[in-house]
Amino acid sequence: MQKKSVARLVVAAMCLALCLVLPFLTGQIREIGSMLCPMHLPVLLCGFLCGWPWGLAVGAVAPLLRSALFSMPPLFPIAVSMAAELAVYGLVTGLLSARLPKKLGWTYVSLIAAMLLGRVAWGLVRLLLAGLSGGAFTWAMFLSGALTTAIPGIIVQLILVPVIVTAVQKRV
Repeated sequence: MQKKSVARLVVAAMCLALCLVLPFLTGQIREIGSMLCPMHLPVLLCGFLCGWPWGLAVGAVAPLLRSALFSMPPLFPIAVSMAAELAVYGLVTGLLSARLPKKLGWTYVSLIAAMLLGRVAWGLVRLLLAGLSGGAFTWAMFLSGALTTAIPGIIVQLILVPVIVTAVQKRV
C-alpha cells in the first residue's frame, strides 16, 4: 500500500511539473497557448492516474503556482478561475474513474463530465470575480473562453487522455 502512495505522489509531482513547463511550449504565442490549454492535460491525467485527492490538489495549485513563479497566467482573474476549473477536472476524473469500469467508453464519460463541470466552475468563478471587481462577465464571454477558443485543446484532450489512460491501465 505504501508503494502505491509513493507512486501516486511521484506521478502527481510529474503532472504538476508538466503544468509548469508545458505552457512554455505553447505560450510564446498567447492565442495558441489559450487554444491548446496545456495545463489541462496533466491535471486530467493526474485525476485518472492518481485519484481525486491528487487530481484536485494539482489542479488547484498548478495555475496559482505558475502565476507566482512566472507571472503567467495573471493571478486575477485568470489563475484564480483556472484553479477552480482545474481542481474540478482532477476531482471529477478521479472520482468517476474510481467508480466506473476501466473501459475506454467510461474513460470518455469521466473525461467529458470533468471537462463540462470544470468549465462551469471556471465560468462561475469568473462571474463571481467580475461581480466583486465591478467588471462584466457575459454569456458570450463564457462561451468564447470555455468553448470557442478552446476547441483545439478540447480535441487534443479527447484524443490523448483516453489513449494515455488506457495504456497505463494495461500496464498496471
